Amino acid sequence: MLLKDDNNSVFRALADPTRRGILDLLRDRPRTTGELSEKFSELTRFAVMKHLDVLEEAGLVIARKEGRQRWNHLNAVPIQKISERWMSRFAAAHATSLLKLAKKSEES
Repeated sequence: MLLKDDNNSVFRALADPTRRGILDLLRDRPRTTGELSEKFSELTRFAVMKHLDVLEEAGLVIARKEGRQRWNHLNAVPIQKISERWMSRFAAAHATSLLKLAKKSEES
């Protein structure tokens, strides 16, 4: 018996490198769809809009129309919920230690 996973849309959205790139840009500040399209010049504006639709459906982006512009805002809550579900306090501390160790070894 499979349990319904409410996070499927979040995992699907995060699986694509372009969508992760969009989220990286939105982490700094909200951006218009036009600004995002300029950052992904290899894609059409329509393709960027489709990626934004997937991110919005997953709850990772909140869009707000202002006149003719659509402002896209990062919503990190779904990612935080996944983190809390999969990482206990002990596991998070252990993972942080491993990340620090990996970073030190890369610097050497």
